[in-house]
Amino acid sequence: MGPLLETFVANELTKQRGWSRTPIELFHFRTHAGMEVDLVLEADDGRLAGIEVKSAATVGASDLKGLTALREVAGRRFHRGVLLYTGRETLPFGSGLWALPVSALWQLGAQPVKKRRSSVRRSP
Repeated sequence: MGPLLETFVANELTKQRGWSRTPIELFHFRTHAGMEVDLVLEADDGRLAGIEVKSAATVGASDLKGLTALREVAGRRFHRGVLLYTGRETLPFGSGLWALPVSALWQLGAQPVKKRRSSVRRSP
């Protein structure tokens, strides 16, 4: 299911680029050490947003390792990192990092919902 969901999100973002007010380019990010981010959006002004896609209903900090690596490499250009997952909650994961339901692709100005422990997997 993972590759199918990732392809779906990439296609949806490609489609939305056509009507977006902010022109963006889509890329993939991978370090020599193997850290990766499924999709990187680059705006005309150089800002970067990373999008990681997981077909899991729960997520934890370890699922954002690639986004954290992108944030470190991009420095000031890093705008935001988003992990899209099959859960229902919007979850903060520190400076500029969020986990959002895949449905956020179709929502403008969605407000974060209260964090519940059931959607977060703690790393040992």
